[in-house]
Amino acid sequence: MSLGRHILADLSGIAPALLADPVKIEQILKIGAEAGNATVLAGHFHHFGLELGVTGVLLLMESHLSIHTWPEHGYAAVDIFMCGEAEADAALTALIAVLEPSHQQLFKHERGLPSGA
Repeated sequence: MSLGRHILADLSGIAPALLADPVKIEQILKIGAEAGNATVLAGHFHHFGLELGVTGVLLLMESHLSIHTWPEHGYAAVDIFMCGEAEADAALTALIAVLEPSHQQLFKHERGLPSGA
């Protein structure tokens, strides 16, 4: 049994206009947090300018959800780390459903495994 689940997702083939909209990106991460049964403590999102990307993070009671977008490439890098009762896989499923990437590469890692396990 691990202490948390860490998922890195490379998502591509996403509509550029969506990836350039900081308000929508924040809403999407909040959808992911809710789907994962996580509690949002704070968030910060930075938009790099017209038709440019967004970097954002939600600080969760159960860890974090972050995203970095490149609209010009239709690409988003997503980082989900959740512990406790939160469900990182459910958060990822929700994010993918909204972002609708045509391609995805996922890296999943259990964190905090006990010594010798």
